[in-house]
Formats: sequence, structure tokens, C-alpha cells
Amino acid sequence: MGNYYPKSKVETKGFMAKHYDAILDIATFGRYPSFIRKAIRLMKIELSDRILDLGAGTGRNACLMMKYLSKEGKLIGVDISEEMISQFRKKCVNFSNAEIIHTRIDKPLPFRKKFDKVFISFVFHGFPQNIRNVIINSAFGVLKGDGSFFILDYNEFSYKKMPFYFKALFKLVECPYAFDFIKRDWKKILASHNFSNFEEFFFFKNYVRLLEAKKTKNING
Repeated sequence: MGNYYPKSKVETKGFMAKHYDAILDIATFGRYPSFIRKAIRLMKIELSDRILDLGAGTGRNACLMMKYLSKEGKLIGVDISEEMISQFRKKCVNFSNAEIIHTRIDKPLPFRKKFDKVFISFVFHGFPQNIRNVIINSAFGVLKGDGSFFILDYNEFSYKKMPFYFKALFKLVECPYAFDFIKRDWKKILASHNFSNFEEFFFFKNYVRLLEAKKTKNING
């Protein structure tokens, strides 16, 4: 089966899927492990949190999040790639309260008001805007009344003003949707979907951001 979004690069298969973690490390000059540990620490995960990891991939991030959870906590990953799901299960085999579900994140999810946190890492930018809106609405629907939606992805910036070497790398590795993503005001968009109380943390010379958006209370839960 082909990709649902041929212009996207977030649907990985074959060699890319098999070596995804190693490729990330190489692309970030070995900085990815310390970066992702810091980003997850900033999420302030509580022992009993229920976390939904959208586009969970190999389970690398999930395993880091699981270290903050007690047996009362729970993490559910969602991914469409069987190759990624297989790696997730191997990496998280020692965490009985972690599981992964094979389903698409661009469709309504089979949960409702169950999660304290929803996390999506470097997947969001790889969809057209109408699908991003679907994902935002899904995150809102599955979060509890005081839950948080965490988007770890590119920050908003001008491609034209990037240094040449960053510009060349971005053009080489990214899809057309990413060029659209970096132009948008994500706090404004999330606010229009009833999220508020934003907090943001920046990495890699401010080209990457962890954006936390709180579900606005008293609106559908």
C-alpha cells in the first residue's frame, strides 16, 4: 500500500523505518538523545498520568516517558507503520502499562476524555492543514478537562532568513507541508480550537519548539 500523503515524509517504511532512530541521531549530530530527554522532562509527567503518543514510531520517546510513570500510569502509542509498531513493542517490552495500537491519527480516535497528556513529536508538520485540524480536534476530544496537548516540532520561522547550511538541510530532508507549517501561528490556531495557557520551550537555535497547550476547561469536558 502506498502512502496516504505522497508529499509527506512522516510515513516511513523499509530502510528508513528500520534505522529510524540511528538516522535521527546522525541528522542531529548525536544531539537527539539529550534533546528528547530534556523535552520529555519539561512535560512534567506525573506518576499516574495517562498519555497518548500520536505517531509513536519506534517507541524511543515512549520508553523515556514511561520512566516517569508508576504502575498506576498508562501510555498508549498510536502508529500506522507495522515496522514501527514492531520496534515499539520490542523497546517497551519491559513496561506492562505501555501499549501501541495500529490506527491512523488523521481519523477520529477511539478514545474519549481519557488522557492527561497527548504528545506528538515531529509528525504534525507532515500533514496538510486540514488534517492537522483533525488531529487538534482529536487531541481535544481525548483529553481530560485539565489535560495538555504537547507538540514537539518545528518552531515558526522564516525559511528565507535561515543560514545557508540550515536552509539546504531543511530543503533536503523536509516535505512541502513543512514549509507551510513553519509559516503558521500555532498558538492562534490552537486557541481557535479551544486550547489556551500556552507554554513553549525552544531548542536547536529556536528552530524547534515544545509547545504545550492546555485544554480550555468547561468546553465539552
